Amino acid sequence: MRTHYLRSDLLFLLSATIWGFAFVAQRMGMDHVGPYTYNGIRFFLGAIVLVPFIYRRRHQSVFANQSLGPRSTGSVIVYGGLAGLALFSAASLQQVGLIYTTAGKAGFITGLYVVIVPIMALLWRQRTNTGTWIGALLAAVGMYFLSINEDLTIGFGDLLQLIGAVIWATHIHLIGWMSPKTDALTLAFTQFMTCALASLLTAVAIESAGVSDILAAALPILYGGVLSVGVAYTLQVVAQRNAHPAHAAILLSLESVFAAVGGWLILDETMTGRGMLGCLLMFGGMLVSQLYGFVVKGEPAPGSAQ
Repeated sequence: MRTHYLRSDLLFLLSATIWGFAFVAQRMGMDHVGPYTYNGIRFFLGAIVLVPFIYRRRHQSVFANQSLGPRSTGSVIVYGGLAGLALFSAASLQQVGLIYTTAGKAGFITGLYVVIVPIMALLWRQRTNTGTWIGALLAAVGMYFLSINEDLTIGFGDLLQLIGAVIWATHIHLIGWMSPKTDALTLAFTQFMTCALASLLTAVAIESAGVSDILAAALPILYGGVLSVGVAYTLQVVAQRNAHPAHAAILLSLESVFAAVGGWLILDETMTGRGMLGCLLMFGGMLVSQLYGFVVKGEPAPGSAQ
């Protein structure tokens, strides 16, 4: 069992590293193309990466005479379309917000979705624990130190990331509701393609990017599409088959830390003492929100099975 945990922990750590440094790739990509062009190609590539996995899954299920569950074309299009539009909204806010804020700050603010998810669950009359409220308080104080200026205003980029975090949380609830109703890989493929199509249509309407611009942004786009969307999500699914929920919560929360490290190493981003205090408080809030129920009551960490 310890060997399984170690393997899962390493995969979680690799996923968090890929996702954290993806914020750097997202900023670098926009040196050459607009945010919607970047997201459109990125999510198209992410969808293409899933094709071999979908083919293999269906081939195995047919060979073993097993069903993958209800997955009519109509339900896949409806569920994938809804999830894709939510994904498009969240990813667009994140990408546009990166024009106005740093990769490190974007990583920490986006990470607030782990606190927002259980609070939002109250709308569906799902119970939450004391740790969620402690985590939310710590995260709110941290957000104040990280993003609220002395004149009590918030930067435009940080505001977009915060709204995006709410939509990321909404997207998680949507996926949680839709996943039992259709095949997960097919749902993922459909939502990625929906997001890609919506992004590319928006790009055609308001952006101008030539082939040379796209080629100049090829490496950041490939990183964001193949590694961040395709590979890292697949690694997470594999890791969670034999994962310790507390380990999963801690290691996946490190995404925000890696975003800050990547911004510092690659983009020469700096952070004030006030900002670093905010990051520490926000990170602490994320961990408390994720781990309180597991440590105190032995409950699984929230979101550990997403």
